[in-house]
Amino acid sequence: MDANTSVEQNMTQVLNVIDDLDMGLAQEIQDLLTPLYISKYGQFFQQTVFGIPFANLVLAVFVFLFVLLLRKFFTYIVLSFLQRVAKRSDTFYDDRIISALKDPLRFGFIVIGLHFFFLLVFMETDFVKNVLNTLLIYTLFWAILSVTEALRELLYGLTSKFNPDLSKEMGNFILTILKIFIGGIGLAAILQVWGINVTALIASLGLGGLAFALAAKDTASNLFGSFALLADKSIRIGEWVKVGGVEGVVEDVGMRTTKIRSFQKTLITVPNQLVANQPIENFSRRGIRRIKMHIGLTYGTSSEQIVNIKNDIETMLREHEGISQKDSLMVYFDSFGDSSLNIFIYTFTATANWEKYLETREDIHIRIMKIVEKNGSGFAFPSQSIYVESLPNP
Repeated sequence: MDANTSVEQNMTQVLNVIDDLDMGLAQEIQDLLTPLYISKYGQFFQQTVFGIPFANLVLAVFVFLFVLLLRKFFTYIVLSFLQRVAKRSDTFYDDRIISALKDPLRFGFIVIGLHFFFLLVFMETDFVKNVLNTLLIYTLFWAILSVTEALRELLYGLTSKFNPDLSKEMGNFILTILKIFIGGIGLAAILQVWGINVTALIASLGLGGLAFALAAKDTASNLFGSFALLADKSIRIGEWVKVGGVEGVVEDVGMRTTKIRSFQKTLITVPNQLVANQPIENFSRRGIRRIKMHIGLTYGTSSEQIVNIKNDIETMLREHEGISQKDSLMVYFDSFGDSSLNIFIYTFTATANWEKYLETREDIHIRIMKIVEKNGSGFAFPSQSIYVESLPNP
């Protein structure tokens, strides 16, 4: 017997939880049925239903229902008591762990009940044992994954010590990797229960490694793209960004994709390799917003009026509380248009908030209109003047 076969058998024996689960209880219960079989009602209890002695079938159903009763007792008494105790503690992690374990433990009681049921009706074959072992392993790793999810906030706290700005993104990434690792171990354990040599299976995958690598090329690119996004701190959850032709608020930065909620409320999923390799316009990281406009005055405006309007607009902007005085502020008579005398205005608001920006811009527009009206001018609109040198003789 080679070493791999020995290791495989030992592992299978360790994972064969069902064989040792009853601890001799089923045999003791079976011994209790002997007086029934030899009593004056023995002939009745020896009747078979689908090849199963009637006494064993009744007892199996009774034991299964008794386990379900224990399940309810455990859920409503034990877990409820533990939750009340946990609420008295300063931390909320114990509450979350107890809540996370509730469903896996309840399901575990069902698996145990099924084990005793099949054992008492003499139907616990190797196949049934493998199924029950699979369900128990599934329940165990379900509990581990649930506890891992319950400790998400704790992981955020740990990642915030390294990078407070990206604590959630890094925490989600690490949590995803951890869940995949735990799920992989659980899958390997289930395969081992069914007699599949996991080591040999992994080794055999090496034969198709090249094809797998080619098929997973995009997945690997997206994975490294997510690394780049986290390292560069290009985007964060909740920020307003524009990547290529996609614009919206970042909802999630995952291992493979970034999810962006557009302003039409549609959810756009972008592969991380595209996000990492395209220019990212991050609107949330600007502290100010630009106002750039031309106002056109009628050609009937005199040079003195234009100078007064220009100076009044510049004075108004420099005194406006919503305008950033640390950044560029320009007001110039810019050009002679086809139908207007154009004044160029270039400045920045003191806020990046869109609603406050719109309020500031609206106020500036109204003040400019009042300045133009005060100086006796008006706004031009596209028009043409036609000059007739002479009229034909009638």
